[in-house]
Amino acid sequence: MSPTRFDRTAHRCQPQTRLLTDTSPDRVRLRDRVARPALTLLAGALVGFAMPPWGFWPLAIIGVMLFEIALGANPARRDRMLLGFIFGATWTYLGMFWMIQLTVPGYFIAGLVYGSFHMIAALIAPVGTWRVIGRPAAHTLAEAVRFSFPFGGVPLASLGMSQVDGPFGGVARIGGVILITWIVMQLGFALAGPAPRIPKFARSFRPGATGAPHGAIAFLIILVLVVIAGIAPRGSATGETLRIAAVQGGGKQGTSALEVPAIVVTERHLDATRTIPSDSDLDLVVWPENTIDTPTFEGSDIHASVTAEAARLDTPIAVGITEERENGTRRINAQVIVVPSGEIVDRYDKVRRVPFGEYVPLRGILEAVGAPLDRIGRDAVAGTGPAIVDLPDGTRLSVVISWEVFFAGRVREGVKLGAEAIINPTNGASYTGTIVQSQQVASSRLRAVETGRWVVQTAPTGFSAVIDADGNVLQRTAVSEQRILIDEIELREGRTWYTNIGDAPIILALLATLGASIWFSSERWRNRRKEASS
Repeated sequence: MSPTRFDRTAHRCQPQTRLLTDTSPDRVRLRDRVARPALTLLAGALVGFAMPPWGFWPLAIIGVMLFEIALGANPARRDRMLLGFIFGATWTYLGMFWMIQLTVPGYFIAGLVYGSFHMIAALIAPVGTWRVIGRPAAHTLAEAVRFSFPFGGVPLASLGMSQVDGPFGGVARIGGVILITWIVMQLGFALAGPAPRIPKFARSFRPGATGAPHGAIAFLIILVLVVIAGIAPRGSATGETLRIAAVQGGGKQGTSALEVPAIVVTERHLDATRTIPSDSDLDLVVWPENTIDTPTFEGSDIHASVTAEAARLDTPIAVGITEERENGTRRINAQVIVVPSGEIVDRYDKVRRVPFGEYVPLRGILEAVGAPLDRIGRDAVAGTGPAIVDLPDGTRLSVVISWEVFFAGRVREGVKLGAEAIINPTNGASYTGTIVQSQQVASSRLRAVETGRWVVQTAPTGFSAVIDADGNVLQRTAVSEQRILIDEIELREGRTWYTNIGDAPIILALLATLGASIWFSSERWRNRRKEASS
């Protein structure tokens, strides 16, 4: 074969070879435009499905792994922003689907907002080898922001509650939900990522080694945290107990106050309470949130009916009431303690209100543009007192009403003031399905572990539950049934590390980690290293 013929044959075969290898720039770009977002969508969905009520805790770690694979080592800024947004928005839309029953526009806006948090996290996190340290810190900080902003935060569908049945739940007593979130993020990114550059002193843990496998130091830290969580302070029993009855009146799930008259809810709980034998030797009966709706509770006919039951059982009853304020233009949500004499001996007014559920942020602006706000005609007034109530025998309880149990700070406040147990009267009757109810039980379990206190949660239509100080659910009702949970809960004292320190040290450590990872991956730092080595 002549050279000329050989060249012509090679030339004719060349296009066919390119088609077989499929490496043309246009095809690679098309593949990346489709495959990376699709993989990120799957990653966000897996994290969403790790949440209660579907929850299987490893899915969250797998989801983060897939997100890291989709991002790759050195994605362009535009790609980082797009993929970060898809990841956060998908996870939010699945885990917070309940919100659509409060406000459809708010639901879609929430996904956009919280997706943008992870978009920013993906943008600012470093690329290259230091990403295995920086990305977990950045995305954990995005979650920390979500817990408090905007409108006080919406800390549902959190990675912490997805892990309550996994091996990392006990870490809550060290650093709460934010530390658990970092563990999940760090594991996911490290399992999919490269070996990070580590300081020389850290390499001494592996003699003769010049590097470490994927996130080796992070894996070591996580292992240490899990071990320490098993021996960390968790409070101690006082030797006293509280025999408590949680009343669930029952009724159809997915109904609002506009559909079921308040007096019907009250009568259901009175009827349920009347089934408790008078010789039950109880120390406290707990009703759910806002099971009584009246202009003024004290001195009303309903107050008299509750007093009659307290006298029959010879025990205080903690009832959830909604009263009018400011000439009926606003209302307040409270839990009051009624003793057998009829006296109201203590009261807690709900501090943290549900945005677009109990009040409408930016109401004037939304009304001006014609937003449908009929379901929230009157804004609730926020309370100002500490999250505690005292029983006549001196027992102090931390009381967090419904939504407040998602905020660890409310419970910590009560425990730091001497609360020996926690009650969580709630009302999820207006939500179809069990997303909110399941996530609330998970949050109550986390609050129990964080503080080393038992939690009694009671709801009008479910779920009501009794949870011990290690986060184990000892009793739980079904949805819509009328049932009384009676249990002897342990009163406890002492503090966990998380009760003492809260979230601030964890957030500061994450900020320092993110800042260091950005600095060590910067061109300026690389240039300094080159100059030092030359």
